[in-house]
Amino acid sequence: MISRRSSLGDRRLGEVAQRLLLESIATKQALLDEGESQIVEAARLIAGTFRRGRKLLLCGNGGSAADAQHLAAEFVGRFRRERRALPAVCLTTNTSTLTAVSNDYSYEDCFSRQVEAFGQPGDVLVAISTSGRSPNVLGAVRSARQQRLRVIGLTGAGGGALAKLSDVPIVVPSNNTQHIQECHITIAHILCELVETLVFPVRSSARS
Repeated sequence: MISRRSSLGDRRLGEVAQRLLLESIATKQALLDEGESQIVEAARLIAGTFRRGRKLLLCGNGGSAADAQHLAAEFVGRFRRERRALPAVCLTTNTSTLTAVSNDYSYEDCFSRQVEAFGQPGDVLVAISTSGRSPNVLGAVRSARQQRLRVIGLTGAGGGALAKLSDVPIVVPSNNTQHIQECHITIAHILCELVETLVFPVRSSARS
């Protein structure tokens, strides 16, 4: 038999779960109202980059590193369509490079050195930072500018310096890190869908 105390505890947990879900929905609705055009612009930029045979670089810290790796994997593998692999490189995955640069220079340089090494004019950097203030992400953006890369910034909390430095800033209108990250992975999946549609359009069969 379930005790009254356990039942009350479950009810309170359910209330918390409901509140968090509603907050997440509200944040996505605000993103829809304020950020739809920027998401489309970012998709067009990425699609054009792939069409020209250029590549995508991605970086971020913590959960944003996971999002960067996730997005790169969707492009190199596939999202919804069977198609050729698309060149997307996540700068968070080479532990030897990350630790060597962080040890020999500083952690703030761990992405900028890789952008310097791999970035070429016409490439795009996707920089992810929920605060918009991560020093190593901003360093990567500055390096991208010097290398003549375009920059898409995924951020929140007003955008920070990242929004100001980005060609296409996508700012989630929230100060709650978890809801910003929830929106970032949603944005990533939307970008995958739009880019696949733009780069690999489905041709309708000719009429008989």
